[in-house]
Amino acid sequence: MTKLSLPRSPRLLQLCAALMVAGVLGGCSLAPTYDRPQAPVEASYPADAAGRAELQAVNLGWRQFFPDERLQQLIAAALENNRDLRTAVLNIEQARAQYQIARADLLPGLNVSGNAARTRTAASQSLTGQPVISNSYQVGLAVPAYELDFFGRVRSLKDAALATYLATEEAQKSAQISLIAQVAQAYLSERSYAEQLQLANDTLQSREANLALAKKSFDVGASSALDYRLSQTLVESARVSKAQLERQRAQAENALTLLVGKKVGNLPPAQLLSDEKIVTDIPAGLPSDLLTNRPDIRSAEQSLLAANANIGAARAAFFPSITLTGSYGSASNTLGGLFESGSGAWSFGPSLSLPIFNYGRNSANLDLAEVRKNQAVVTYEKTIQTAFREVADALVARGALDDQVKAQEAFLVAQQERRNLTDLRFKNGIASSLDQLDAQRDLFSAQQSLIQARQLRLNNAIDLYKALGGGLQENTTPAQAAR
Repeated sequence: MTKLSLPRSPRLLQLCAALMVAGVLGGCSLAPTYDRPQAPVEASYPADAAGRAELQAVNLGWRQFFPDERLQQLIAAALENNRDLRTAVLNIEQARAQYQIARADLLPGLNVSGNAARTRTAASQSLTGQPVISNSYQVGLAVPAYELDFFGRVRSLKDAALATYLATEEAQKSAQISLIAQVAQAYLSERSYAEQLQLANDTLQSREANLALAKKSFDVGASSALDYRLSQTLVESARVSKAQLERQRAQAENALTLLVGKKVGNLPPAQLLSDEKIVTDIPAGLPSDLLTNRPDIRSAEQSLLAANANIGAARAAFFPSITLTGSYGSASNTLGGLFESGSGAWSFGPSLSLPIFNYGRNSANLDLAEVRKNQAVVTYEKTIQTAFREVADALVARGALDDQVKAQEAFLVAQQERRNLTDLRFKNGIASSLDQLDAQRDLFSAQQSLIQARQLRLNNAIDLYKALGGGLQENTTPAQAAR
Protein backbone atom coordinates (compact mmCIF):
# COMPACT_ATOMS: atom_id res chain seq x y z
CA MET A 1 0.00 0.00 0.00
CA THR A 2 1.32 3.41 -0.98
CA LYS A 3 1.36 5.99 1.83
CA LEU A 4 -0.14 9.31 0.71
CA SER A 5 1.38 12.56 1.97
CA LEU A 6 1.42 16.17 0.80
CA PRO A 7 4.81 17.42 -0.33
CA ARG A 8 6.44 19.75 2.16
CA SER A 9 7.19 23.31 1.10
CA PRO A 10 8.16 26.52 2.88
CA ARG A 11 5.60 28.33 0.74
CA LEU A 12 2.70 27.29 2.96
CA LEU A 13 4.56 28.35 6.08
CA GLN A 14 5.39 31.68 4.51
CA LEU A 15 1.76 32.20 3.53
CA CYS A 16 0.50 31.41 7.03
CA ALA A 17 3.15 33.66 8.58
CA ALA A 18 2.17 36.53 6.29
CA LEU A 19 -1.48 36.16 7.25
CA MET A 20 -0.67 36.08 10.96
CA VAL A 21 1.48 39.21 10.66
CA ALA A 22 -1.30 40.94 8.76
CA GLY A 23 -3.74 40.03 11.50
CA VAL A 24 -1.44 41.50 14.14
CA LEU A 25 -0.85 44.67 12.16
CA GLY A 26 -4.56 45.21 11.70
CA GLY A 27 -4.92 46.83 15.10
CA CYS A 28 -5.67 50.38 14.04
CA SER A 29 -9.11 51.74 14.89
CA LEU A 30 -10.85 54.83 13.59
CA ALA A 31 -13.56 54.74 16.28
CA PRO A 32 -13.83 57.95 18.37
CA THR A 33 -12.30 57.90 21.83
CA TYR A 34 -15.09 57.02 24.22
CA ASP A 35 -15.82 59.47 27.02
CA ARG A 36 -18.65 58.58 29.37
CA PRO A 37 -21.27 61.38 29.31
CA GLN A 38 -21.63 63.21 32.57
CA ALA A 39 -24.68 62.12 34.58
CA PRO A 40 -27.37 64.78 34.05
CA VAL A 41 -28.65 64.62 37.66
CA GLU A 42 -27.97 66.30 40.96
CA ALA A 43 -25.19 65.10 43.25
CA SER A 44 -27.66 64.10 45.97
CA TYR A 45 -31.28 63.07 46.35
CA PRO A 46 -33.90 65.65 47.35
CA ALA A 47 -35.13 63.43 50.21
CA ASP A 48 -33.51 61.71 53.16
CA ALA A 49 -31.57 58.62 52.05
CA ALA A 50 -30.85 57.31 55.55
CA GLY A 51 -30.87 53.64 56.40
CA ARG A 52 -28.69 50.90 57.79
CA ALA A 53 -25.38 51.01 55.91
CA GLU A 54 -24.95 47.24 55.92
CA LEU A 55 -28.17 46.77 53.94
CA GLN A 56 -27.00 47.82 50.50
CA ALA A 57 -29.70 46.92 47.97
CA VAL A 58 -27.29 45.39 45.44
CA ASN A 59 -25.86 43.07 48.10
CA LEU A 60 -29.20 42.20 49.71
CA GLY A 61 -30.59 38.99 48.24
CA TRP A 62 -34.26 38.86 47.41
CA ARG A 63 -34.82 36.01 49.89
CA GLN A 64 -33.49 38.26 52.64
CA PHE A 65 -35.56 41.17 51.43
CA PHE A 66 -38.75 39.05 51.20
CA PRO A 67 -38.75 36.72 54.26
CA ASP A 68 -42.32 35.54 53.49
CA GLU A 69 -41.82 31.90 52.42
CA ARG A 70 -45.00 31.89 50.33
CA LEU A 71 -43.75 34.88 48.35
CA GLN A 72 -40.28 33.32 48.04
CA GLN A 73 -41.71 30.23 46.35
CA LEU A 74 -43.68 32.38 43.92
CA ILE A 75 -40.60 34.43 42.99
CA ALA A 76 -38.49 31.28 42.53
CA ALA A 77 -41.16 29.80 40.24
CA ALA A 78 -41.34 33.04 38.24
CA LEU A 79 -37.57 33.12 37.71
CA GLU A 80 -37.83 29.61 36.30
CA ASN A 81 -41.02 29.84 34.25
CA ASN A 82 -41.69 33.45 33.25
CA ARG A 83 -41.80 33.69 29.46
CA ASP A 84 -40.53 37.27 29.25
CA LEU A 85 -37.44 36.31 31.24
CA ARG A 86 -36.91 33.29 28.98
CA THR A 87 -37.04 35.61 25.99
CA ALA A 88 -34.41 37.83 27.59
CA VAL A 89 -32.13 34.81 28.09
CA LEU A 90 -32.58 33.77 24.45
CA ASN A 91 -31.72 37.31 23.37
CA ILE A 92 -28.42 36.90 25.22
CA GLU A 93 -27.69 33.68 23.35
CA GLN A 94 -28.47 35.40 20.05
CA ALA A 95 -26.20 38.35 20.83
CA ARG A 96 -23.41 36.00 21.97
CA ALA A 97 -23.58 34.09 18.68
CA GLN A 98 -23.45 37.33 16.69
CA TYR A 99 -20.39 38.44 18.65
CA GLN A 100 -18.64 35.13 18.02
CA ILE A 101 -19.33 35.52 14.28
CA ALA A 102 -17.86 39.03 14.27
CA ARG A 103 -14.84 37.93 16.31
CA ALA A 104 -14.13 35.07 13.89
CA ASP A 105 -13.72 37.58 11.05
CA LEU A 106 -10.54 38.89 12.70
CA LEU A 107 -8.60 35.71 11.86
CA PRO A 108 -8.12 34.00 8.51
CA GLY A 109 -10.08 30.85 7.81
CA LEU A 110 -8.54 27.62 6.53
CA ASN A 111 -10.47 25.18 4.36
CA VAL A 112 -9.68 21.80 2.87
CA SER A 113 -10.55 21.86 -0.82
CA GLY A 114 -10.66 19.24 -3.50
CA ASN A 115 -12.01 19.19 -7.02
CA ALA A 116 -12.00 17.07 -10.11
CA ALA A 117 -12.84 18.10 -13.67
CA ARG A 118 -13.13 16.28 -17.02
CA THR A 119 -13.29 18.52 -20.10
CA ARG A 120 -13.50 18.01 -23.85
CA THR A 121 -11.83 20.52 -26.14
CA ALA A 122 -13.41 20.86 -29.57
CA ALA A 123 -11.29 20.01 -32.62
CA SER A 124 -11.57 23.59 -33.85
CA GLN A 125 -9.90 24.81 -30.65
CA SER A 126 -7.37 22.01 -30.26
CA LEU A 127 -3.77 22.53 -31.32
CA THR A 128 -3.72 19.07 -32.91
CA GLY A 129 -6.93 19.59 -34.86
CA GLN A 130 -8.48 16.67 -33.01
CA PRO A 131 -10.89 16.75 -30.08
CA VAL A 132 -9.05 16.35 -26.79
CA ILE A 133 -10.42 15.02 -23.49
CA SER A 134 -8.45 16.11 -20.42
CA ASN A 135 -8.70 15.40 -16.71
CA SER A 136 -7.77 17.67 -13.79
CA TYR A 137 -7.53 16.76 -10.10
CA GLN A 138 -6.60 19.08 -7.24
CA VAL A 139 -6.54 18.81 -3.43
CA GLY A 140 -5.08 21.03 -0.75
CA LEU A 141 -5.60 23.78 1.80
CA ALA A 142 -7.15 27.11 0.93
CA VAL A 143 -7.50 30.44 2.71
CA PRO A 144 -10.72 32.15 1.60
CA ALA A 145 -10.89 35.90 1.18
CA TYR A 146 -9.40 37.45 4.31
CA GLU A 147 -9.54 41.19 4.84
CA LEU A 148 -6.40 42.82 6.23
CA ASP A 149 -7.91 45.05 8.87
CA PHE A 150 -5.43 47.94 8.57
CA PHE A 151 -8.09 50.56 9.33
CA GLY A 152 -9.99 48.65 12.01
CA ARG A 153 -13.28 48.09 10.17
CA VAL A 154 -13.58 44.44 11.19
CA ARG A 155 -12.29 45.16 14.69
CA SER A 156 -14.83 47.95 15.13
CA LEU A 157 -17.63 45.61 14.05
CA LYS A 158 -16.36 43.06 16.56
CA ASP A 159 -16.31 45.70 19.32
CA ALA A 160 -19.85 46.74 18.42
CA ALA A 161 -21.04 43.13 18.55
CA LEU A 162 -19.36 42.64 21.94
CA ALA A 163 -20.98 45.78 23.37
CA THR A 164 -24.36 44.68 22.00
CA TYR A 165 -23.92 41.29 23.65
CA LEU A 166 -23.02 42.90 26.99
CA ALA A 167 -25.97 45.30 26.67
CA THR A 168 -28.30 42.35 26.13
CA GLU A 169 -26.85 40.58 29.15
CA GLU A 170 -27.44 43.66 31.31
CA ALA A 171 -30.96 43.94 29.91
CA GLN A 172 -31.65 40.39 31.09
CA LYS A 173 -30.48 41.32 34.59
CA SER A 174 -32.75 44.35 34.54
CA ALA A 175 -35.62 42.13 33.43
CA GLN A 176 -34.96 39.81 36.39
CA ILE A 177 -35.05 42.69 38.87
CA SER A 178 -38.29 43.99 37.35
CA LEU A 179 -39.85 40.52 37.40
CA ILE A 180 -39.08 40.01 41.10
CA ALA A 181 -40.60 43.40 41.92
CA GLN A 182 -43.67 42.73 39.77
CA VAL A 183 -44.29 39.33 41.37
CA ALA A 184 -43.95 40.78 44.87
CA GLN A 185 -46.28 43.68 44.15
CA ALA A 186 -48.81 41.43 42.40
CA TYR A 187 -48.72 39.14 45.43
CA LEU A 188 -49.30 42.06 47.81
CA SER A 189 -52.16 43.23 45.62
CA GLU A 190 -53.78 39.80 45.79
CA ARG A 191 -53.27 39.71 49.58
CA SER A 192 -54.76 43.18 49.94
CA TYR A 193 -57.90 42.21 48.04
CA ALA A 194 -58.09 38.97 50.04
CA GLU A 195 -58.00 40.87 53.35
CA GLN A 196 -60.54 43.40 52.14
CA LEU A 197 -62.77 40.57 50.92
CA GLN A 198 -62.58 38.88 54.31
CA LEU A 199 -63.45 42.19 55.93
CA ALA A 200 -66.42 42.57 53.56
CA ASN A 201 -67.63 39.03 54.38
CA ASP A 202 -67.41 39.67 58.13
CA THR A 203 -69.15 43.03 57.74
CA LEU A 204 -71.90 41.50 55.59
CA GLN A 205 -72.58 38.76 58.16
CA SER A 206 -72.74 41.31 60.98
CA ARG A 207 -75.06 43.61 59.03
CA GLU A 208 -77.32 40.72 58.01
CA ALA A 209 -77.70 39.84 61.70
CA ASN A 210 -78.56 43.46 62.48
CA LEU A 211 -81.01 43.51 59.58
CA ALA A 212 -82.81 40.47 60.99
CA LEU A 213 -83.17 42.24 64.33
CA ALA A 214 -84.36 45.40 62.59
CA LYS A 215 -86.97 43.36 60.68
CA LYS A 216 -88.35 41.86 63.88
CA SER A 217 -88.42 45.28 65.53
CA PHE A 218 -90.23 46.75 62.50
CA ASP A 219 -92.75 43.89 62.40
CA VAL A 220 -93.80 44.49 65.99
CA GLY A 221 -93.95 48.26 65.49
CA ALA A 222 -90.97 49.04 67.71
CA SER A 223 -89.10 50.87 64.92
CA SER A 224 -89.95 52.82 61.82
CA ALA A 225 -89.73 51.75 58.20
CA LEU A 226 -86.87 54.24 57.78
CA ASP A 227 -84.77 52.44 60.40
CA TYR A 228 -85.42 49.11 58.69
CA ARG A 229 -84.53 50.48 55.23
CA LEU A 230 -81.35 52.05 56.55
CA SER A 231 -80.24 48.67 57.90
CA GLN A 232 -81.10 47.13 54.54
CA THR A 233 -78.93 49.67 52.69
CA LEU A 234 -75.98 48.70 54.89
CA VAL A 235 -76.43 45.06 53.96
CA GLU A 236 -76.69 45.75 50.24
CA SER A 237 -73.70 48.08 50.37
CA ALA A 238 -71.60 45.33 51.96
CA ARG A 239 -72.87 42.85 49.37
CA VAL A 240 -71.79 45.19 46.55
CA SER A 241 -68.34 45.58 48.12
CA LYS A 242 -68.02 41.82 48.46
CA ALA A 243 -68.87 41.21 44.79
CA GLN A 244 -66.46 43.89 43.65
CA LEU A 245 -63.63 42.56 45.80
CA GLU A 246 -64.23 38.98 44.63
CA ARG A 247 -63.74 40.15 41.05
CA GLN A 248 -60.65 42.20 41.91
CA ARG A 249 -59.06 39.36 43.85
CA ALA A 250 -59.67 36.87 41.02
CA GLN A 251 -58.09 39.27 38.52
CA ALA A 252 -55.14 39.81 40.86
CA GLU A 253 -54.64 36.03 41.09
CA ASN A 254 -54.69 35.79 37.28
CA ALA A 255 -52.09 38.55 36.98
CA LEU A 256 -49.88 36.80 39.53
CA THR A 257 -50.20 33.46 37.73
CA LEU A 258 -49.21 35.11 34.45
CA LEU A 259 -46.07 36.57 36.01
CA VAL A 260 -45.12 33.30 37.72
CA GLY A 261 -45.70 31.34 34.51
CA LYS A 262 -47.71 28.53 36.05
CA LYS A 263 -50.09 27.72 38.88
CA VAL A 264 -48.05 26.98 42.01
CA GLY A 265 -49.55 24.59 44.55
CA ASN A 266 -48.69 23.52 48.12
CA LEU A 267 -47.73 27.04 49.15
CA PRO A 268 -47.10 27.99 52.79
CA PRO A 269 -49.93 29.82 54.57
CA ALA A 270 -50.41 33.44 53.58
CA GLN A 271 -49.53 36.26 55.97
CA LEU A 272 -51.45 39.41 56.75
CA LEU A 273 -50.00 42.61 55.34
CA SER A 274 -49.42 43.81 58.88
CA ASP A 275 -47.21 40.74 59.48
CA GLU A 276 -45.03 41.14 56.37
CA LYS A 277 -41.39 41.76 57.32
CA ILE A 278 -40.15 43.25 54.06
CA VAL A 279 -36.95 45.25 54.65
CA THR A 280 -37.73 48.96 54.60
CA ASP A 281 -34.60 50.72 55.92
CA ILE A 282 -32.34 50.55 52.86
CA PRO A 283 -29.88 53.44 52.36
CA ALA A 284 -29.95 54.99 48.90
CA GLY A 285 -26.32 56.15 48.79
CA LEU A 286 -25.36 58.66 46.10
CA PRO A 287 -26.86 59.06 42.62
CA SER A 288 -23.46 58.18 41.13
CA ASP A 289 -23.84 54.69 42.63
CA LEU A 290 -26.66 54.04 40.20
CA LEU A 291 -24.19 53.98 37.30
CA THR A 292 -22.73 50.72 38.60
CA ASN A 293 -25.71 49.30 40.50
CA ARG A 294 -28.45 49.54 37.87
CA PRO A 295 -28.29 47.00 35.01
CA ASP A 296 -30.49 49.15 32.77
CA ILE A 297 -27.96 52.00 32.98
CA ARG A 298 -25.10 49.63 32.25
CA SER A 299 -27.08 48.25 29.31
CA ALA A 300 -27.66 51.75 27.93
CA GLU A 301 -23.95 52.51 28.21
CA GLN A 302 -23.02 49.32 26.36
CA SER A 303 -25.42 50.31 23.59
CA LEU A 304 -23.62 53.66 23.48
CA LEU A 305 -20.27 51.86 23.18
CA ALA A 306 -21.66 49.78 20.30
CA ALA A 307 -22.79 52.92 18.50
CA ASN A 308 -19.37 54.47 19.08
CA ALA A 309 -17.65 51.42 17.55
CA ASN A 310 -19.94 51.52 14.52
CA ILE A 311 -18.62 55.00 13.76
CA GLY A 312 -15.14 53.46 13.45
CA ALA A 313 -16.45 50.90 10.95
CA ALA A 314 -18.19 53.65 8.95
CA ARG A 315 -15.01 55.75 8.86
CA ALA A 316 -12.91 52.77 7.73
CA ALA A 317 -15.18 52.36 4.69
CA PHE A 318 -13.53 55.49 3.18
CA PHE A 319 -10.13 53.77 3.06
CA PRO A 320 -8.78 50.98 0.85
CA SER A 321 -9.82 47.41 1.56
CA ILE A 322 -7.08 44.78 1.07
CA THR A 323 -8.15 41.15 0.78
CA LEU A 324 -5.90 38.07 0.61
CA THR A 325 -6.68 34.67 -0.85
CA GLY A 326 -4.32 31.72 -1.10
CA SER A 327 -4.10 27.99 -1.48
CA TYR A 328 -1.49 25.24 -1.32
CA GLY A 329 -1.84 21.62 -2.34
CA SER A 330 -1.33 19.12 -5.13
CA ALA A 331 -2.59 19.07 -8.72
CA SER A 332 -2.36 16.42 -11.45
CA ASN A 333 -4.00 15.24 -14.65
CA THR A 334 -4.48 11.81 -13.08
CA LEU A 335 -5.94 10.85 -9.73
CA GLY A 336 -3.02 8.61 -8.94
CA GLY A 337 -0.51 11.37 -9.61
CA LEU A 338 -1.90 13.80 -7.04
CA PHE A 339 0.68 12.91 -4.42
CA GLU A 340 3.68 12.19 -6.60
CA SER A 341 6.82 14.29 -6.63
CA GLY A 342 6.47 17.52 -8.56
CA SER A 343 2.68 17.77 -8.15
CA GLY A 344 2.80 20.66 -5.65
CA ALA A 345 0.77 23.74 -6.54
CA TRP A 346 0.04 27.01 -4.77
CA SER A 347 -1.58 30.35 -5.39
CA PHE A 348 -1.53 33.71 -3.62
CA GLY A 349 -3.75 36.57 -4.66
CA PRO A 350 -3.98 39.91 -2.84
CA SER A 351 -6.60 42.38 -4.03
CA LEU A 352 -7.21 46.02 -3.26
CA SER A 353 -10.46 47.97 -3.43
CA LEU A 354 -10.62 51.73 -3.03
CA PRO A 355 -13.96 53.55 -3.06
CA ILE A 356 -13.94 56.45 -5.51
CA PHE A 357 -17.54 57.34 -6.26
CA ASN A 358 -20.58 55.67 -4.69
CA TYR A 359 -23.14 58.49 -4.74
CA GLY A 360 -22.48 59.47 -1.12
CA ARG A 361 -23.22 56.04 0.33
CA ASN A 362 -20.22 56.01 2.68
CA SER A 363 -20.86 59.58 3.83
CA ALA A 364 -24.49 58.75 4.53
CA ASN A 365 -23.47 55.64 6.47
CA LEU A 366 -21.10 57.72 8.58
CA ASP A 367 -23.78 60.33 9.22
CA LEU A 368 -26.17 57.55 10.20
CA ALA A 369 -23.64 56.05 12.61
CA GLU A 370 -23.03 59.44 14.25
CA VAL A 371 -26.75 60.15 14.59
CA ARG A 372 -27.28 56.75 16.18
CA LYS A 373 -24.50 57.49 18.66
CA ASN A 374 -26.14 60.79 19.55
CA GLN A 375 -29.40 58.93 20.04
CA ALA A 376 -27.61 56.43 22.28
CA VAL A 377 -26.20 59.31 24.34
CA VAL A 378 -29.71 60.73 24.81
CA THR A 379 -31.05 57.30 25.76
CA TYR A 380 -28.22 56.81 28.25
CA GLU A 381 -28.82 60.19 29.87
CA LYS A 382 -32.57 59.63 30.02
CA THR A 383 -32.02 56.21 31.63
CA ILE A 384 -29.95 57.89 34.34
CA GLN A 385 -32.58 60.58 34.87
CA THR A 386 -35.32 57.95 35.08
CA ALA A 387 -33.32 55.98 37.65
CA PHE A 388 -32.70 59.14 39.69
CA ARG A 389 -36.40 59.98 39.65
CA GLU A 390 -37.43 56.45 40.69
CA VAL A 391 -35.12 56.53 43.70
CA ALA A 392 -36.11 60.09 44.59
CA ASP A 393 -39.83 59.26 44.36
CA ALA A 394 -39.40 56.20 46.55
CA LEU A 395 -37.46 58.18 49.16
CA VAL A 396 -40.02 60.97 49.19
CA ALA A 397 -42.84 58.48 49.65
CA ARG A 398 -41.05 56.39 52.30
CA GLY A 399 -41.44 58.82 55.20
CA ALA A 400 -44.84 60.04 54.05
CA LEU A 401 -46.27 56.52 53.84
CA ASP A 402 -44.92 55.66 57.30
CA ASP A 403 -46.80 58.66 58.66
CA GLN A 404 -49.88 57.74 56.61
CA VAL A 405 -50.02 54.21 58.05
CA LYS A 406 -49.64 55.50 61.61
CA ALA A 407 -52.32 58.13 61.05
CA GLN A 408 -54.62 55.57 59.45
CA GLU A 409 -54.21 53.24 62.43
CA ALA A 410 -55.08 56.06 64.82
CA PHE A 411 -58.03 57.04 62.61
CA LEU A 412 -59.32 53.46 62.70
CA VAL A 413 -59.15 53.37 66.50
CA ALA A 414 -61.10 56.63 66.63
CA GLN A 415 -63.73 55.28 64.23
CA GLN A 416 -64.14 52.13 66.29
CA GLU A 417 -64.70 54.20 69.43
CA ARG A 418 -67.14 56.41 67.55
CA ARG A 419 -69.10 53.38 66.31
CA ASN A 420 -69.24 51.90 69.82
CA LEU A 421 -70.44 55.17 71.34
CA THR A 422 -73.00 55.69 68.55
CA ASP A 423 -74.39 52.17 69.08
CA LEU A 424 -74.72 52.89 72.81
CA ARG A 425 -76.43 56.22 72.19
CA PHE A 426 -78.77 54.60 69.65
CA LYS A 427 -79.81 51.93 72.12
CA ASN A 428 -80.53 54.63 74.71
CA GLY A 429 -82.56 56.59 72.16
CA ILE A 430 -80.16 59.53 72.04
CA ALA A 431 -78.66 59.01 68.56
CA SER A 432 -80.65 58.45 65.40
CA SER A 433 -80.40 55.53 63.00
CA LEU A 434 -78.71 57.88 60.52
CA ASP A 435 -75.93 58.52 63.03
CA GLN A 436 -75.48 54.78 63.48
CA LEU A 437 -75.47 54.23 59.71
CA ASP A 438 -72.76 56.87 59.17
CA ALA A 439 -70.59 55.45 61.95
CA GLN A 440 -70.75 51.93 60.54
CA ARG A 441 -70.00 53.09 57.00
CA ASP A 442 -67.05 55.21 58.12
CA LEU A 443 -65.63 52.33 60.16
CA PHE A 444 -65.76 49.96 57.19
CA SER A 445 -64.10 52.58 54.99
CA ALA A 446 -61.37 53.18 57.60
CA GLN A 447 -60.64 49.45 57.83
CA GLN A 448 -60.28 49.17 54.07
CA SER A 449 -58.11 52.29 53.90
CA LEU A 450 -55.70 50.89 56.49
CA ILE A 451 -55.22 47.70 54.44
CA GLN A 452 -54.58 49.78 51.33
CA ALA A 453 -52.12 52.06 53.16
CA ARG A 454 -50.13 49.07 54.38
CA GLN A 455 -50.00 47.73 50.84
CA LEU A 456 -48.73 51.09 49.55
CA ARG A 457 -46.01 51.16 52.21
CA LEU A 458 -44.80 47.69 51.27
CA ASN A 459 -44.95 48.53 47.56
CA ASN A 460 -42.83 51.60 48.24
CA ALA A 461 -40.13 49.45 49.89
CA ILE A 462 -40.14 47.19 46.82
CA ASP A 463 -39.89 50.20 44.50
CA LEU A 464 -36.84 51.48 46.36
CA TYR A 465 -35.20 48.04 46.40
CA LYS A 466 -35.71 47.72 42.64
CA ALA A 467 -34.65 51.32 41.89
CA LEU A 468 -31.35 50.80 43.74
CA GLY A 469 -30.51 47.70 41.69
CA GLY A 470 -31.49 45.00 44.17
CA GLY A 471 -32.88 41.64 43.13
CA LEU A 472 -30.01 39.93 41.29
CA GLN A 473 -28.75 37.88 44.23
CA GLU A 474 -30.71 35.20 46.01
CA ASN A 475 -28.88 34.95 49.37
CA THR A 476 -30.66 32.48 51.66
CA THR A 477 -31.31 33.47 55.24
CA PRO A 478 -29.37 31.74 58.07
CA ALA A 479 -32.41 29.63 58.96
CA GLN A 480 -32.79 28.45 55.36
CA ALA A 481 -29.07 27.71 55.12
CA ALA A 482 -29.32 25.56 58.26
CA ARG A 483 -32.11 23.51 56.70
